[in-house]
Amino acid sequence: MKLIIAATLAASAAAFAPSQVAQTSTSLAAFEGEVGVQAPLGLFDPLGLLDDADQERFDRLRYVEVKHGRIAQLAFLGNIITRAGVHLPGTIDKAGDTFDSIPDGWAAINAIPDAGVAQLILFVGFLELGVMKDVTGEAEFPGDFRNESLDYGWDTFDEETKLVKRGVELNNGRAAMLGILGLMVHEQLGGELPIVGQM
Repeated sequence: MKLIIAATLAASAAAFAPSQVAQTSTSLAAFEGEVGVQAPLGLFDPLGLLDDADQERFDRLRYVEVKHGRIAQLAFLGNIITRAGVHLPGTIDKAGDTFDSIPDGWAAINAIPDAGVAQLILFVGFLELGVMKDVTGEAEFPGDFRNESLDYGWDTFDEETKLVKRGVELNNGRAAMLGILGLMVHEQLGGELPIVGQM
């Protein structure tokens, strides 16, 4: 009987012993020096999208991250501004509906006339396919859409300043993606938020 109890205790104690972890190599180390890889997380890839990825795959994912970050910044700012009561002047359709008669948030999608939603989709499609891309093939980094026309002094910055500004844009985009997601969730939950007000 004592032998059975000792064996049971030894087996249960073994469950809490540290296990040996195999050392594996990963291609993530190849991207540790990229813009946006910051302490304390380093290169954060919880879904494993960069497992066995090459530079082309990384650049594609970075381009998508920058694009979605820019869209989220516009969405967040637009949400806050319209909730503050700032709307375009004039009417949204020939029936005389004014822009300020359109509700805020998700309710606006159902309030905008179908022709208006179609115009929005067509305009965004035009921007996606014809404008917001590297037309000249001379982009310095993923998401560089200057196309030798919109510079705003970028070429006057040194390389360190350019890297800092790109990192700031990535972080602002990441924060805006979480921010607009939070606003959308809180709108569905209802209640009131500071600055934003009644959802």
